[in-house]
Amino acid sequence: MTIKAMRIYPLMVLAVLAMMMVLPAAANAEGQSMPPPQQYWPHKGFLGQYDKAALQRGFQVYREACASCHSLRLLSYRNLRELGFTEAQVKAVAGDYTVMDGPNDEGDMFERAAISSDRFVSPFANDEQARASNNGALPPDMSLLIKARHGGEDYIYAVLTGYGTAPEDVDVPDGMHWNTYFPGNQIAMPQPLSDGQVTYSNGRSASVETAARDVVQFLAWAAEPHMEYRKTIGLKVLFFMIFFAGFAYAAKRRIWADVH
Repeated sequence: MTIKAMRIYPLMVLAVLAMMMVLPAAANAEGQSMPPPQQYWPHKGFLGQYDKAALQRGFQVYREACASCHSLRLLSYRNLRELGFTEAQVKAVAGDYTVMDGPNDEGDMFERAAISSDRFVSPFANDEQARASNNGALPPDMSLLIKARHGGEDYIYAVLTGYGTAPEDVDVPDGMHWNTYFPGNQIAMPQPLSDGQVTYSNGRSASVETAARDVVQFLAWAAEPHMEYRKTIGLKVLFFMIFFAGFAYAAKRRIWADVH
């Protein structure tokens, strides 16, 4: 490397670092979304497990703040037993909803109270009704929302906690709301969570951040309710492969010990 190149190289490095610091701020000023901050989630990682208490709280947040617009079509009420709810509690939850069933002996459809084996009842009869109730926007089903969004848990948490006031030079149309992390920064969904909106069974009022963290964990479970079983099987297979590899190596050493 020449002396001239040695002088220029540090300047290039400083210029790149400066651009990396300036670009996020410039992007936010121009109305582009910020990347979601990385969060800690107890179920992530090879040995991660769901926090059952957080999942139960998250289900309460979903029922009180999300279920009026967002469905969970891939879950049945009986799946809630995996969160630690008793059979009586699951039946009580299901009994709060009605489903269309039939036909009966006269060939007519009829309404009945939902039971544990029924899928979660959607808040709208069809997509057209959902759009008409939400200014033309279709609330997405939340069954696989964590897996369907780039960034997963971090992104959903960031959006739920990212509502705020738009910069003075940005015009937000009627029916839209400013969100730091939503693509384009303008989202049709009003802020779904507020401080003290949800009071847990222990009497504690949840802040926006606490409610968001709990409901995100619940949605992560909804997207993959059998994750813990899958990891358990994976560990058993891994231990078996390690044992088998050791056994095969010992057998090889014994069989070929006298071969020179």
